[in-house]
Amino acid sequence: MPPPAATIAPARRVQGRLTVPGDKSIAHRYALFAALAEGRTTLRQYAPGADCRSTLACLRGLGVEVEEVSQGTVTLLGRGLGHLRSPSGPLDAGNSGTTLRLLAGVLAGQTFSTTLIGDESLSRRPMRRVMAPLERMGARIDATDGHPPLTIHGALLRAITHQPETPSAQVKSAVLLAGLHAEGTTSVAEPAATRDHTERALTAFGGHVRINGLTVSVTGGQHLQGQTLSVPGDFSSAAFWLVAAAALPGSHIEVDDVGLNPTRTALLGILERFGARVHVDVTTTDAGEPRGHVTVEADRMGTLDIAPDEVPGLIDELPAIAALAAHGGQVTVRGASELRVKESDRITTLVAGFRGLGINAEELADGFVIAGPATGSTRPSGGRADARGDHRMAMSFAIAALAAEHPSVIDGSDAVLISYPGFFETLARLVAPNDTL
Repeated sequence: MPPPAATIAPARRVQGRLTVPGDKSIAHRYALFAALAEGRTTLRQYAPGADCRSTLACLRGLGVEVEEVSQGTVTLLGRGLGHLRSPSGPLDAGNSGTTLRLLAGVLAGQTFSTTLIGDESLSRRPMRRVMAPLERMGARIDATDGHPPLTIHGALLRAITHQPETPSAQVKSAVLLAGLHAEGTTSVAEPAATRDHTERALTAFGGHVRINGLTVSVTGGQHLQGQTLSVPGDFSSAAFWLVAAAALPGSHIEVDDVGLNPTRTALLGILERFGARVHVDVTTTDAGEPRGHVTVEADRMGTLDIAPDEVPGLIDELPAIAALAAHGGQVTVRGASELRVKESDRITTLVAGFRGLGINAEELADGFVIAGPATGSTRPSGGRADARGDHRMAMSFAIAALAAEHPSVIDGSDAVLISYPGFFETLARLVAPNDTL
């Protein structure tokens, strides 16, 4: 188990070949569809973090039989559409916004009322964007000023066409999951493309999805069938190692069996713009999800400007991208106000943490500017950064700290348990003893 504060030694380079834990986004969705399907589903390489365990715990509370057969393998006996059981008490989503939002879509179409709760961080996160379309469909949802706990009073739902103002794969997914329980055809017309794991997963479970440009539609009453599926490695977890390889001269990182869904891999083009050498090999496609091998090597460093229209495809990777600037160059991100309503206010937390590590950082209303060492030297001084309970902040600060002149301390490093329990052990393996400074 990672310590509540981790000390990161400076490093010359990172080298090695590895796999990363199963993809969180895909694991959540596979588990939810397995619960709504008929028959047994076996999921291999299920994501090991606390967030995905929260989804399994909530499904158990709804009467789904869930068994962990072996490390990384989970079986679920689906109850079929509309046959979940009323829970005996509140369902705890922990720190997982994905669990809460997607499950809200499922619960909107049930014949009972359910209360969804979460930890202190999740209880601060806004839910109106998911509540509004579900209420239009006929559900009634009680909340505290638009924040959890949410009490969802299920109902016979009616199909809608939802046009969100802000792109969100979680909101889209919640509406589509509710649409499976509605009369008629429910559509979501997105302002920009977001990750499409829900569409691919529904198809894998025997469902039908219609896609017309940026509009996705499902018809209610579909019968899903249990499946045997393997979850690919989480690209957002791999991102931190790929960034480290791009930033430290002489580095070479290879990641095997990682998910390469094109709605998730925009980071690879960003690393090439920064100056890294990137090689991608798609080796197979399982349940509609491409997966394969990625190699990144450092070459030169440049300046990155992430435009607002790029943000939806990079939203989970932006903390990793920020760490590039710790090693030289500059990273500017705009149009990313969504970062303020994640596990922490990721703009404020990121800027404060980077400054604590001796790195120039400026907070913008909708983004940030990270511009390398604060002292004018070739390396930041190092120092102390607080992850504030946010797993991606802890990992971003750890990668940035590799560039420092002196060891750094990451407070709240145990937040990595949310998505990547073995992160610091992997970091120690990739930094060989003779590569530390």
